[in-house]
Amino acid sequence: MLVAVTAPQIVVGAAIIRERAVLAAQRASPSYMRGRWEFPGGKVDPGETDTDALVRECQEELGVLVRPLRRIGGDSVYARREGSPPAVLRVWTAELLDGDPVPLEHLTLRWLKVDALDDVDWLPADLPFVDDVRAQLRG
Repeated sequence: MLVAVTAPQIVVGAAIIRERAVLAAQRASPSYMRGRWEFPGGKVDPGETDTDALVRECQEELGVLVRPLRRIGGDSVYARREGSPPAVLRVWTAELLDGDPVPLEHLTLRWLKVDALDDVDWLPADLPFVDDVRAQLRG
């Protein structure tokens, strides 16, 4: 019996750093994620590179142009919903090239300094990257 193997959905996140602070975004939806915090980003579309998706998602979600700098951490595998295949989150540090981020798809945005990184309720998939970001902010 052959079993179809579905590749996990790749999701990218941007640790946008400015003036020794990182941008955190509070989820508006879906309901089971509402109010929790993440590094902004989203799904990689078929045929799209991870970094192209990161740039596109930041334009769509925040209204800004970013440049991915370097990948941090490893793959963070997480369950999206019961019955759905797992997803893999990959995070890059990124710099703003123009504009100020606005929460086009989030409840709110916050610039977090190193001492405030633990003040928000991070989504489980994003949490493994917080220490890497902390190290970046301490520089």
